[in-house]
Amino acid sequence: MTTDGIDAVYLTTHNWGRTAKFLQSLGFQLDFETDHNSGQLRNGDGPHVFVAEVPNREPGLQLVLKVPDESKVQLDPSVEVVTPFEDTHYGTREMVVRDPDGRTWTLQAPTT
Repeated sequence: MTTDGIDAVYLTTHNWGRTAKFLQSLGFQLDFETDHNSGQLRNGDGPHVFVAEVPNREPGLQLVLKVPDESKVQLDPSVEVVTPFEDTHYGTREMVVRDPDGRTWTLQAPTT
């Protein structure tokens, strides 16, 4: 089984409010905001953007690939698994893999 496209873009930032306003100026609508300087925005039917304020880390961007059923994921043996599927605090299960250039990719599946 392969992934089912990009589910989300995860951004870390030094300033949640400034980043949210920037995305809104590009046409994104706020889906929700948390009480810990993070939130989710969406523009049309595409992937959502989740932004989290992380002051002591370099701002980054992570693509999250959708996996409908983690039990059907069959990775090529050459794919390095950084972390196997694990429960998240936001109700999904995620696996992290590394590509040949060292970038990490997140595969996200629903909980079963």
